[in-house]
Amino acid sequence: MPLVLHWEDIALRLALTMVAGSLIGLNRSEGGHAAGLRTTLLVCLAASVAMIQTNLLLPMTGKTSESFAVLDLMRLPLGILTGMGFIGGGAILRKGDMVQGVTTAASLWLVTVIGLCFGGGQLGLGIAATALSLLVLRALKWLEARIPQVRHAQVDAVIEEGGLSIEELYAALVATGFSITSWGIETRRRAGHLRRIVRCGVKWKPGPEGPKAPAAIDQLAQRAGVKALRWKA
Repeated sequence: MPLVLHWEDIALRLALTMVAGSLIGLNRSEGGHAAGLRTTLLVCLAASVAMIQTNLLLPMTGKTSESFAVLDLMRLPLGILTGMGFIGGGAILRKGDMVQGVTTAASLWLVTVIGLCFGGGQLGLGIAATALSLLVLRALKWLEARIPQVRHAQVDAVIEEGGLSIEELYAALVATGFSITSWGIETRRRAGHLRRIVRCGVKWKPGPEGPKAPAAIDQLAQRAGVKALRWKA
């Protein structure tokens, strides 16, 4: 980080910041994520401007390049990274067992660091980080989509008296390829008829020959005594 910063250097840093933020932002916008082009670009630009401001404050009267610790100007970029923790936390959404927005939060954190690199004059490091981030967001997304992942769902079944037994329902789910993660039974008697409401959590790993969840549920719904069957993935 040079003590004397010229406007040509500032323009180059800001230009590279805009390019890096735009490339990563376009990737997020294509996926329909909350933090799209404008959000990503603004975060990257804010981090870069903060580092440029830090750089401009370095050549103060009576201070030398060895006085960074005395000036303590590094508190500004550290504060930027701390603030990004709040923005990233707001981008993460939890719905039951499903968590969304983690990659978006990580992308915002990354563009903040990239902006700090460009703003601080570490242009090569910023360019390398931008290239690697695009590789992760684009190429590895294709690879990740082809990795079989364990999936979770909930099955609610209403079974009439004299129909499919609880043991048969359990065995049918296991035979289909599901693993039972939770199991609960509620018994109700209405108009002299006994009904059992079974709520169970299942998990499975889809593959070329793995169980097809909708087809398996449709088959169970046709079994005798099954009044209703609900699938919630």
